[in-house]
Amino acid sequence: MPSEPTVAELYARAADAFAGQVRAIGGHWTAPTPCAGWDVRALVQHVVEEDLWTVPLFAGRTVAEVGDVAAGDPLDAAAAAREAVAAAGAMERIVHLSFGDVPGHEYAMQLTADHLVHAWDLGRALGADPDLDPETVAAVLAWFEGTEDAYRQAGLIGPRGVVPTGAGPTHTLLAMFGRQP
Repeated sequence: MPSEPTVAELYARAADAFAGQVRAIGGHWTAPTPCAGWDVRALVQHVVEEDLWTVPLFAGRTVAEVGDVAAGDPLDAAAAAREAVAAAGAMERIVHLSFGDVPGHEYAMQLTADHLVHAWDLGRALGADPDLDPETVAAVLAWFEGTEDAYRQAGLIGPRGVVPTGAGPTHTLLAMFGRQP
């Protein structure tokens, strides 16, 4: 019987899905995305900044200590973040975020969700209907069910999209993040 993927493995899958979409951008940097007000360049920059924060935050630094991060190569930033998440003991570390301290596994799930949903956003911006890894979708969906209201109240996601009767987990997850697949 196969074992459940670890949080680090789920994160790697989501980061790989996003990186795959980045490789397909070509000349479409100004294409609109499902994220209101963000074109492809802004969406990729958001994820790159997140990846650039991942390494120092998992190393124990605070958001204030890290400060603003500069632009970077999306694939290099993703590789460094993947290493930080997969490092021995990373899931047990306390990570100091802007809203408080959380265990590393919680921060890694936040990163996983963001990369997964933004992989879909980027794929849609590029004219594709990306397939998301079902195990990663299921894990993020289970995690996000207890977090969705807090995200919405903090203004991090828009209104919940419509979930038609019989919709699968991917459609449900995307709707929870304010998308309308």
